[in-house]
Amino acid sequence: MKAAVHNRYGPPDVVRVTEVDRPSVGDRDVLVRVHATTVNRTDCAYRAARPLFMRLLTGLARPRRTVLGTEYAGIVEAVGGIAIASFSVGDRVFGYNEGAFGAHAEYVSVPHDGPVATMPAGVTFEEAAPGTEGAHYALAFLTKAGVGAGDDVLVYGATGGIGSAAVQLLKQRGATVTAVCDTAHLELVKGLGADRVVDRTAEDFTRDEQRYDAVFDAVGKSTFGRCRRLLKPRGVYLSSELGPGGQNMLLPLVTPLFRGRRVRFPFPTQDQEMVRHLRELMAAGEFRPVVDRRYPLEEIADAYRYVETGQKVGNVVVTVVPPD
Repeated sequence: MKAAVHNRYGPPDVVRVTEVDRPSVGDRDVLVRVHATTVNRTDCAYRAARPLFMRLLTGLARPRRTVLGTEYAGIVEAVGGIAIASFSVGDRVFGYNEGAFGAHAEYVSVPHDGPVATMPAGVTFEEAAPGTEGAHYALAFLTKAGVGAGDDVLVYGATGGIGSAAVQLLKQRGATVTAVCDTAHLELVKGLGADRVVDRTAEDFTRDEQRYDAVFDAVGKSTFGRCRRLLKPRGVYLSSELGPGGQNMLLPLVTPLFRGRRVRFPFPTQDQEMVRHLRELMAAGEFRPVVDRRYPLEEIADAYRYVETGQKVGNVVVTVVPPD
């Protein structure tokens, strides 16, 4: 089968499309014929081993997993040897496979009880494939913050894969959303459901006079110190990145001691319940991943280059099987 392989760490050029063996199917696995996958920030971090401590997870000298890809959508080609009631050959499925990876290929083998679910009706493979990575991060952060109906929440970086999902998930929960983005994307973000949109190129969002129950920096380009004044007395600050000096890992331990504004940094859950929840939201029309660009598998290195410009809007899809 064809797969995008990287045998060493480095820039997008280390990725090449070549022939590899089709993955084996264990007794508890399902084999998926991949129709669409994505390139996202997670893939980029593992490919480049940046930050450096990533090598503790991926291999010190060279990558242990040479075929990356966390997200996928496709058709079940085969099931394992045990009786698997949840999936059948021919099912249209999508899921998330961080750690094992392998979605940047024509086939991926995944545990039948892992983060995989059948696709909702009326959703294409290219729409379903980007439905887990950004969304499961957003879901984890919003759940940890405890935001819900009636809460005022600011999302900085509302056009990224995480931010665009966060706006939609917040509206589904009944929150009032202020979203921060560039001038060119104001209408897009309004279309996602934001109640108010701030043009970050025209004004400094940290000088906003409104106060929020939660501020979510979905691109990791701000700090608790800059955003603290935006929070209500018991407000919560969240960021998708570690922050300068890794402060977003330390501050969640320190800020609760002062019984005021707090920092939270959750670790997302990657299980079947998460994917099924996102499937139900997509089926109800309450969440649709934003797709910026599409690349064929043969041009996946270009997809990596584009993602690393920091200019993508929503998600970048890689098409493995061209749609009919």
